[in-house]
Order: sequence, then structure tokens, then C-alpha cells
Amino acid sequence: MTQTSDAAYNSAAYDSTVGIQAETVHNSSVYFVHPDASPQEKYRVGVRLLEDGIPSRAREMITDAIAHGYDSAEVRFHWALAVLSARTYDDLSAEEVQRLHYSSGLVQTFAEDEWKQALRVTFGLLTVLSTAHGETGPVLKQLQDLPLRQHNAILRHLDLMLTGGLKDDLWAETCERARAERFGNDRSRRVWAYFAPAPIGARAVQPHPSTAAAAEAALPVRTILFIISSVSLWSLALISDSAEATVELLVALSAGLTAARFGDRWCQEPRLHLAAGTRVPHTYRSSSDEDGFTKRVRHSFDHYFSVRTPHEFTPDAWLAHTAQVRNSLAAEIADLYRESRVSVDRVTWLIRYLAEDARNRHNNGALFEDHRHSRTPVKTKAMTVVAVAVLGVTALTAFGTAVSSAPSPRSLWAFLAMLGAAWSGHAAASLWLQVRREEHRLARETLKYREQLTARQAAHQRWQSLLDATRPSEQQMETWLACDKTSFVDEALRHHRLTWRDLITHTILVSPAPSYKRGRVRRGPWRYSHYVFRLFLFTQDGIREMSSEFSFSDATRKNEQRSNYRFDALSSVQVAENVDGGYDLELVLTNGPARKIRVKDADAHQLAPDENSREISEINLSAAGSTHTFRLLEGIAADGKGWIERHSPDNLTPFQFSG
Repeated sequence: MTQTSDAAYNSAAYDSTVGIQAETVHNSSVYFVHPDASPQEKYRVGVRLLEDGIPSRAREMITDAIAHGYDSAEVRFHWALAVLSARTYDDLSAEEVQRLHYSSGLVQTFAEDEWKQALRVTFGLLTVLSTAHGETGPVLKQLQDLPLRQHNAILRHLDLMLTGGLKDDLWAETCERARAERFGNDRSRRVWAYFAPAPIGARAVQPHPSTAAAAEAALPVRTILFIISSVSLWSLALISDSAEATVELLVALSAGLTAARFGDRWCQEPRLHLAAGTRVPHTYRSSSDEDGFTKRVRHSFDHYFSVRTPHEFTPDAWLAHTAQVRNSLAAEIADLYRESRVSVDRVTWLIRYLAEDARNRHNNGALFEDHRHSRTPVKTKAMTVVAVAVLGVTALTAFGTAVSSAPSPRSLWAFLAMLGAAWSGHAAASLWLQVRREEHRLARETLKYREQLTARQAAHQRWQSLLDATRPSEQQMETWLACDKTSFVDEALRHHRLTWRDLITHTILVSPAPSYKRGRVRRGPWRYSHYVFRLFLFTQDGIREMSSEFSFSDATRKNEQRSNYRFDALSSVQVAENVDGGYDLELVLTNGPARKIRVKDADAHQLAPDENSREISEINLSAAGSTHTFRLLEGIAADGKGWIERHSPDNLTPFQFSG
């Protein structure tokens, strides 16, 4: 199997191999309810939870809203759907049945509208379903007359409640609606965005701090010594020959200013010439010292550079042409994002952008532009050398003027001034060039940093906007999943040549398939890129089981398995929970090996600080239909066919609608 370091489970047991490719939690407030929220707000969130396939939480929210005085036919309708959704009559507690009876008595107190009629139909269906040979015609007519919104909501949330002849009468309509909605809202082109990891923010290599602090501190002293020595030398020259000394002073000043001007330009030349304007990161590692993250970054760069090539290059030729650029960028990105629990998938957007940027700069003839234009022009260097030479010659000439026809003590002072000016001038010029070189480097790198960061932030925002615009809503994801379930159940019935009248009951278990990606919104259930649907059909002759793997993006199927066994062949059912919140279902048949089924993967490490692991686990189990399946299989394993007989419609307590 394939498994990343984040996966919490790995098993080679039958039908249970699961590997995590990627996972993400969308930072959405769609299910957030402030503790001081109004009953209306709690009801609104409850309805959204119900529509998104989380009935257990919806029951809590809507019940709380009713308890605080927010009540109407619409509220009671959604509360009833939340109580009945993904459950059978046997799953209801005695308290819930009592509350349903109480609510049915309130129907007549509400104002007459479409919600009251929908509530009346819901309780009418319960009455028919709890009676072995109830007349379905009138209630079906009332159901068909409902507005489409209420009609579809009842069919969807009472799916497990509807059985027998009533289900037969509605099944064709249910399948037709599933076919119409299964690929709606551009499903195949949008699902990928739901599982795409949240892109990490843009970063760029920051400028290295200046290293010229020592030079800046020493420069004033050397400059003062140079000024004193130079003034002394020219003062002695003026004493000896004022006219000649004046000319020499003017020439020296002109040469000095020229040398400073062109020398400043020369020192702007970078000492390192890297292609495409990249810089060596702070901690560059050789290929032999690379860790797993760096290798994955390099592989990702190789991939995106090979698929984003200029027209005149083959992938291999482009990789060879950009080896220096690519390796430098890979080292930079690996260094910038080398931190705990950051997967390469979260940086892929930036790698893709850099590959596209390199291609675009090549097309514009600017891929190696920085490298070509980074060297100082020969004219600038020549002017600097000539100016320094003129300054040196002029200084020697001034020394000659100072010592000409001068007494011995004055010649000695001139010689000392000449030595002082030469030494301090060289030292001051070196320090000044070092300071200016660092200033230019810092300015150059700061500008480069700002340009890169701005461009990368824009790329990040474009990618984030694309994800936000493409990502399906929770309701759309739940609708597609429900349609897939309906299609799968319909195919199973056709294969076994069964009708709903032939079934005692049924259940469908949804679990993650091998090598999946998963995602969810905060406080919501996990949704997977690959599912395993496992359907159990219970008939008088035994259990028909059918399973298949589903690719959620295009609803394609593979690895279908079917089996049939008697009720007494199911000898044991065990549900095991691990410490990280994962669940395994183990089915033991009398004539076969134990079958271990991964129902829910671990998710404790993916919870936000304000999320409760037990609550999220219950939400996931409820959304996947696991709670109902566990109860049903455990009951049959314990009592065999006797459990089915005791829970047949003939033995149900009739639900009397009093509205």
C-alpha cells in the first residue's frame, strides 16, 4: 500500500488497506455557532447541517432553538427530518418516538402553509410505515403534491425509513432525480478543489544583514587621518610654490571625485552571478545531504519544469538548459519552507508559478538577463583606474613641489604627510568601497525581495481565489454522494433481481478506500476522494452483500465484490476504536475468515483546538451511516433471523398521526 507519514493506520488485513495521500481542513465558519447566538441563528445552522448530511448535529441545534421558543411548522418539519434522517424506525429511542408523537399533535396549531402540509405528509408516512398493510395511496398523492423543495427533502432524509411497497412506488422517481443531479454543478471539474491542500503563504529570501558595521565604525578615523595628511601635504606645497600647488590641488580634487564616482558604480557589481536573479539560500545543502522534504521539492520542480516548456524545447532539453535555475530555486524553496508538518503539496502552487515564470522569462529573452547585465562596463572600470592613477601621480607631484627648495625639516614633514595620506587614503577608500558595496547589495537584494514577494503573493492570491471559486459546497458534496449511493443501490437491486417489497431492511456503509485524499470543513465530516460503498440487503433468504470502490471525482467504479450468506452464518461482529479516533469493523462468518473493514481513519492529529475529538468522531460515523450499520449487524449477529422477525413491520408499534 501507499502511505505517508501522516497516516495513522496501516494494515494488510482483508479489505482494509488504506493509505493517505493528502488531507486538508478548510477553515470555514459554516458550522460555527456563538454561545450567545439567537434561536433563529441556531435553527439556521441546524438546517445547514441537515442539508450537508450531518443529522446528529442538526438535531441538537434545532432542538435547542425549539427549547428557546423558536417554533413553527417549518422548524418542526426540519426537526422531524433531522430525527429521521439516515435512521430506521428501530434506531429511534423511546424518547424520540414520544417527541414525534407530541410534535404530530402540534400540526393543527400551525398556520396553513406549505411547511405545515410537508409536516403533515411526514407524519402520515410514519403512520403508513409503522403499519404492516397501511394504505399508501393517499399519502403518496399528498407527497407528490408538495412543492419540490419539501418533496425532495422528505425523499432524501427518509431514505432508510421508506421500505416495501411504498419505496417501490417512489424508487423510480428517486433514481431519476439521482441521475439528474449526480453530475450537476460541473462535478467532474470541481471536486479536485475540495481536496486540494490549503496553499501556504508566499515567502521569498530576505536580504542578508549588512556585514559592513566594522568598516563603518573605522571609516571616520581613516578619513580624518587622510584629510589631515592631505591638507598638510598641500599646505607645504603651497608654501613652496603656490601657483603650481593650486593646479595640482585642482587636478587631485577632480581625479578624486572621478575615482569616487566611477568606483561607486564599479562596486555595485554583484560578487556572485546566479542565473535568473536567484540567490543562494542561507543553508544550501548538497544533494548528498538532502532530506526527504528537499528531495520532494526537487522532484516537484523537475515535474513542473518538464510540463511547462517553451515551444522550441523538449522536456529533457529544457531541464538541461535550466539546471542551474531549477537547482537554485529548489534549494531556496526547500530552505524557506523547511518546517514541521509542511507537506510539499502546500508549496506546489509556488513551484508551479516559478516554473511558469521561468518559461515566460525565457520567451521574453530575460531568463539570464541578470547574469548578462550584472558586470560593470569596461568604460567605468577604465575611468576608475585612470582617475586613481592621476590622483597618485598628482600626489607625487605635490610632494615634489613641497620638498623643492625647502629646508630639511620641511622635507621631512612633507615625506611624513605623503606617507600618512597614502596609507590612510588607501585604508579609507577600501573601507568606503566595502560600505558602499554592502549598501548597494542590501538595496539590490531588498528590491529583489520585494519584487519576488509581491509577485508570489499575487500568484498565491490567484491560486487561492481559484480554489475558493472552484471548491464545491458541503451541500453539493453531500448531494453527489447521496446520488452515488442511490445509483449503487439501484444497480445492486437490478443485479440480484430484487424489489423493495422483497427486502426486510437494508443498510449502506461508506468508508475510505485505499490511497485517498480527504478534506472537511471545521466541525464537519471527512469527505474522501475514493470511497468504498458496502451495501447489505436483508431478505427472507439471508444477506446479500455488495461492495465497490468509487472515485468521487467522476463516479467511476472498480474492484466490485459480492457475497451471500445466511443470517446464522454471521457469527460475530466487533467494532474496535483506536486511541486516535479510528474505527474498524470486523465481520466473522462461520464458513470463512474474519473480515476487517476500516470504517473511519484516525483524525485526532487533524483537529482544531476548539474541536472535540469525540464529537467529530460521532459526526463522521453518523454521516457515513456507520451507527445504523453497527446496530443492525450487531443485532443480527447476536440473534440471527430472530432479530429480523422481531423488527418486522408486523411487530412495530403503530405510529398514530394526530394532526
